[in-house]
Formats: sequence, structure tokens, C-alpha cells
Amino acid sequence: MATETRDIQKHVLPNGLVVITETMSHVRSVSVGVWVRNGSRREVAEENGLAHFMEHMVFKGTERRSAEAIAREMDSVGGMLDAFTSKEQICFNAKVLDEHLPIAFDVIADLVLRPKFDSEDVKKERQVVLEEIKMDLDNPEYLLHEIFTRGFWPGHSLGRPILGTPETVRAFNRNALRMRFQNWFAPDRLVITAAGNVTHDQVLELVLREFGELNPSGLPENDGAPQTCAPIHLETKRDLEQVHLCIGVPSVPLGHQDRFGIAVLNNLLGGGMSSRLFQNIREKQGLAYAVFSELTPYSDAGMMTIYAGTAAETVGQVIDLTIQEFRALKESPVTEEELRRSKNHLKGSLMLSLESTSSRMSNLARQELYFGRFYSLDEILAGIEAVTREELQSLAQQHFQTDQIAVTVLGPLNGFTLDRSRLAC
Repeated sequence: MATETRDIQKHVLPNGLVVITETMSHVRSVSVGVWVRNGSRREVAEENGLAHFMEHMVFKGTERRSAEAIAREMDSVGGMLDAFTSKEQICFNAKVLDEHLPIAFDVIADLVLRPKFDSEDVKKERQVVLEEIKMDLDNPEYLLHEIFTRGFWPGHSLGRPILGTPETVRAFNRNALRMRFQNWFAPDRLVITAAGNVTHDQVLELVLREFGELNPSGLPENDGAPQTCAPIHLETKRDLEQVHLCIGVPSVPLGHQDRFGIAVLNNLLGGGMSSRLFQNIREKQGLAYAVFSELTPYSDAGMMTIYAGTAAETVGQVIDLTIQEFRALKESPVTEEELRRSKNHLKGSLMLSLESTSSRMSNLARQELYFGRFYSLDEILAGIEAVTREELQSLAQQHFQTDQIAVTVLGPLNGFTLDRSRLAC
């Protein structure tokens, strides 16, 4: 299968800032992003949620623009401006027609270089984030995963919520923001990526004008990989209609050599409609509407989790069926046909995911942040293709171990109990 050659260029400024572009001359849009190598895992416990709060606060106004002016300027060119905070990054990005790139870049640079952090705004935005936390806690799937992650990586920043807690958020003030901002948003912590109808030189010129003179801050202290635990946690929440269930095991970090094998294993376990869990638990038994498995990899740790929502009286059955699939994957190699289907599913979704300028812009950044180099689509497809049945069986034996399985159950439990012997695989 022949794939296109991509026109990708990279340049590192003397102050450590990395600029990567991909020229796509067949489109009319450009997506640009400023990526900060500091997500919520760089926070100490008492400032949990500060990275996300900072991402909110920059939109409240800069030295040059009010919050309204930021919104109006992007709307006036029909552009989209967005931001998010994850455990390992903060990202500010925009998508505009190619001719409007200078305006979009100017707005983003303003956000990440000159936020006001006004004390009145801090007060108002605290309230907004507290409501965001409440909204998420009202969502049982979110709550389930937060409880699960906290128990899986206890006492480590990867185990804490990105939004923080009501206690930590109430304590945020202008000084805390200022102090962290200087340090986190330094040029040697930034990666700027752009993809679309633009040349490398055009982007480089914009970057140099805004970011070229900044001073680096030295690399951040590393908090080390988390210790993984495997608790069984049952939490009664009577006002839910369903019982929500999360079963998880340790997985590999994002850049690990087993990443392709783990991706194929996850895909055939619970990654699509033909996956074992979906076919068994939903199609054959009718025990759940939603059931899937997913990988959450970070730079130095990872987890594979299975989620299902089911009735209080069938939660034990869903756990048993999941453990049965773990056991089956350990005991015998998957069929050639199942392996082929899973590889094709992964390849197809990967190629479809690279259709837009914004997904390419993100793809450039993630590869730089996690690998420090660019892997072509051909290399990735070859990595998926190379996975064997034997490798999958050996990965299943490595990762599905009774004493490593963590379980969180949330909902109207009606006296349901769970013993580790029931997780024997």
C-alpha cells in the first residue's frame, strides 16, 4: 500500500523552541498549535488543577486584548480557537483559512505570552471551573475513571484529576499563576506545529517575531514513573440507573517497543464492533449497551482499561466474561483472520485520522513530544503489520495477571461484593 510523502520540516531555535510544519498545498486551511510540555503532572499536590486553570485564564484577557476582543477577532475571520490541558501537555490551537494565519498566530501568541491574570478574573473563573468539576462529577463514567486512576497510581501526579479538586481550585490566586506561568511557558518548554497550506518559512517568520527573543528556563524536574497498584474498589451511588465498571491492568508507555502489539491486542479485545468484548457481552449476551477497552499511555507509564455499564444484577457476570477473555488470550493464539481484521481496523482508523489539517498538526506535536523524531505513516503501518499471533499471546500473559488487575465498580450495588479470587485468569 503506497502512501504519500509528507512535506515536513523542523527547526530548533537557539532558545530551545521547536518549530515543525507540514505543507499541504491541496487544502485551503491552516491549523497551528502552541504545545507546552507541562500538563497537570508537573503540579505539586496542593496546586492540582493549576495547569487547566491557567489554560482557562489566558482567555480572560491579555495585555493587548480583552476576552471579548479575542473571541471577536477569531470569529471575524471564521476561525476556530481552542485549547485543552492533558496530563502531559497544555495546547492552544487555531484553525483558519490560509490567508488568515497571521491574525490567528498573533492571537495565540498573545494568549501564551501576555496573559493579564487579573485578580477579579481569577475570582470569576474559579467559579466557572468549580461548576465544570461539578458537571464532570455528575457524569458517572468520568467519576468512575477518576476513582479508578487515583487508586491505580496513588499519590502520584498522574493519578490526580486534570481539573483539580474544589479544595485546590478555591485556593488559586494571581501569584500562583504568575509564578508557574514564567516557568512553564518558557521557550524550551514549547513546541509550535502547523499543518496546511503554508510554507515552513512563513511559520518560522511568525514564530521568530513573537518567540525568538525569549529566554529558556532550563528543563523541568522529573517526577518519576508512578508505582502501579491494583485495588478493588466498590462504591455505592444509589441515584444511578446503571452500575458502571472499570477493569484495568498496567500497560506500556507511549514510546515502548511493544506499543504496536499492545494496540492490536487492545483492538481485538474491545476496540471495535467485532471485538471480543463487544461481540460477547453486548451482542451475544445483551448485558451492556456500552462496552469497550482503551489504552491510556504516557511518557513513562500506561494502562489498559475495560469499561462497561450494566444492570446491578449482571455486574458479576460482566466481570466474569471479561476475565474469561483475558484467560482465552493467554491460553491460545488468536486466529490469523482475527489478527488481520484487527490490524486493518487499526490501520484504517489511523489513516482516516490524518485527513484534516488539525489532526496532522497534533500528530506532528505528539511525535516530537514523545519521540523527538517523526515516524512516517509507512513506518507506523509496518509496525502494526509486524505484530504476530505469538507476540499477542505473550503480551496477554505478561499483562493479564490476577494480582495486577484493578477494578472499580460504581452505582447501586445492592450488596454486590468482589473477591480477588474471582479475577483469577
